[in-house]
Amino acid sequence: MRLLARREHAARELRHKLIAKGFPDTLAEAAVERARAEGWQSDARYAEALVRTRVEAGYGPLRIEQELARQGIAPELRAAALAPFEGEWRARAEAARRRRFGAASPKDFRERARQARFLQYRGFAPGLVRAVVGDGAGAEEWNE
Repeated sequence: MRLLARREHAARELRHKLIAKGFPDTLAEAAVERARAEGWQSDARYAEALVRTRVEAGYGPLRIEQELARQGIAPELRAAALAPFEGEWRARAEAARRRRFGAASPKDFRERARQARFLQYRGFAPGLVRAVVGDGAGAEEWNE
């Protein structure tokens, strides 16, 4: 209960923490199932909370989805948690770029590549990154 009182936990994460504290696997599994049945633990709530936190921190959908998958969140719960932000990813990528590099557009290929790597690391799709960082230069410049 103390673990769940602090913040939401994924079922897998909660199980691992209980095992790390010395509880046997079967007891840890039973505790997680009871927490689920009582409504104390919910992977859907965990996914929504994690997505909200990561989006506000400037992360993109690919990285957030990967983190949710690592925590054992089902694909349908991942999609549902990311759905409210659909259509906002370009604005969020632009905001993350501005926050890190300032308002000025990148002037040369080297700077565009640096900003593109940053956004891709943050979890934004390559096509979106090109749209945000590119200055209208032809696609051939990106293929060098």
